[in-house]
Formats: sequence, structure tokens, C-alpha cells
Amino acid sequence: MTKEHWDVIRAEFVTSAVRAEQYPKPYLPEVAFIGRSNVGKSSLINSVCRRNGLARVSSTPGKTQTLNFYRLDAKRKTETAEDRTQFYLVDLPGYGFARTNHKNKEQWSGFIRNYLEEAPNLALVCQLIDIRHKLMDSDIEAYNWLMECGLNVHIVLTKADKLSKNAAMSQVAAIRKSLGLSDTQITAYSVPQPAMRLEFINRIMTVLEAASEVNIEN
Repeated sequence: MTKEHWDVIRAEFVTSAVRAEQYPKPYLPEVAFIGRSNVGKSSLINSVCRRNGLARVSSTPGKTQTLNFYRLDAKRKTETAEDRTQFYLVDLPGYGFARTNHKNKEQWSGFIRNYLEEAPNLALVCQLIDIRHKLMDSDIEAYNWLMECGLNVHIVLTKADKLSKNAAMSQVAAIRKSLGLSDTQITAYSVPQPAMRLEFINRIMTVLEAASEVNIEN
């Protein structure tokens, strides 16, 4: 049976949180987005959800200072039925260049660490990296930490439209090699190109479906 692609058909902001008791209910699978400040995270979220302004885009580094939860509805039609599901997209504060004092930075790292290490419904972490630049130390450190936490990590190279096709492909290959990734663990994303949006959504849904099957078996 051939199945059509998944698509996000509805998205809404649910809540901001810094502590576990503030996380939204009902519990749903979660996909977290993290990256350096100004990597284009808000633009990517708005693109995936097709909701301009859902995530506020800012030119100020370190603008996001809480975990922001968005509830997404996804739909896929099959030959005989229609599949629907929900999950949370969790927008995490950016790392690097955050304009805040030392005490706030410690608080930031604390609640981000607690979420990533303890969130029971976290199925995937999308780490965003600007495709125009070489990997920075903070990108590598963040990736290694996520892997040490035992998380499923997918690398998203943002702003792919800022490079030529050949240059973008070269960057994908270089970063994939540097981090030891397979082809399915990395995506180049361009907000103006709809085909990239659907490909990325379906990669997310593949992970969520696999996680759901594991939970059923357990």
C-alpha cells in the first residue's frame, strides 16, 4: 500500500516552561529544536508549521529564554484511510552569544539540561547549524553532549538558499563526514523551497512512528 506524505496541517503555541511541572498535558511525543543563537530557528519553525509569526523572529541573539511548546497536528492520507497524529515541537534557547548575565546563563543551562536529560517523551532533537559556516566548537560540543545523553539527533543545516546548489551539497557532505552521520541523519533546509519542508516533516514523522512502535512493544 502506497502512503502519501505527512504534512503539518495545524500548529498552535501552548505554553512556555522552565520546570518539569510546567510542561504541557496531555503528554505527547516531543521534537526539540536547538541551535546557536540567530541560526534561523524561528524562521524554520514558522516554515514547518506554515504559520508566519508563530515563533517570533528576532535579530537579537539569545531572545528565547524559556522552553516554548507548540502543539502540531499532522495528517497523512492512505489508499483506504486518513492518519492523524499530534506532537509537541519544543523550541529551546539558543546556545552562544546569549545577552544575559552569568546567573541567568547558569539558570538557562540548568533547565535546558534537565529537559534534555529527563524528558520522557522526547523522541528527537533537531540541532540547527548554519550551512554557510564551518562547524563551530559550540556546535560540536552540543552535538557530543546530546549524543552522550542518548538522544536521537538530526542535524538541520539552515539557510541552504544562501548558497549555490553545489556549495550546499559540499557543506552537507563535509558536516556529515565530520560528525559521522548517515544520509538520513542530516537535512539541508531552505525556507523558500516547499519540497524541503515536506521532506523534513516526513523525516520527523519516520522517527515518531518508530518511537511509537517501540513504546507499543514495551
